[in-house]
Amino acid sequence: MEKFNRTLRGYDPDEVNRFLDQVIQQVEKIVKENKEKDQRIKDLQHLEEENRRLRQKLEEKEKYTDTLSRAIVMAQKTSDQMRASAHQEAEVILKDAKENANRIVNEALLKAEKTEDEVAKLRRNTKIFKRRIKEIVEAQIEVIDEIDQVNL
Repeated sequence: MEKFNRTLRGYDPDEVNRFLDQVIQQVEKIVKENKEKDQRIKDLQHLEEENRRLRQKLEEKEKYTDTLSRAIVMAQKTSDQMRASAHQEAEVILKDAKENANRIVNEALLKAEKTEDEVAKLRRNTKIFKRRIKEIVEAQIEVIDEIDQVNL
């Protein structure tokens, strides 16, 4: 606490005025500091609000990213399953096609063998038929020769 010198009518006015000036300066300084602190508090509150809003956006983005990641994983799994299924189906189709091809080839071979047998049989029959006709014709020629000899 400040002590003032006494004068005839009380305290020395110059000392009191200087003291009041100091008090005014200190009060103004405190008021200024309080205003600055209030502004900092407002700024911090604004920053806290901005921080909360950004965290909320970040959480939303993380949820969105997580959802997208799960969707991508699910799409990859589905793609893998479809690829595996298509591969299995292709193997079944290929196996069926090979079996059909083998069956068709076997049937064709059997038909070719049967046709060859029929051709061989026809050739034999043709040879037999030619030989018999030749024998008949030769027998007829002999008959004609005999008739000619009888008529002469």
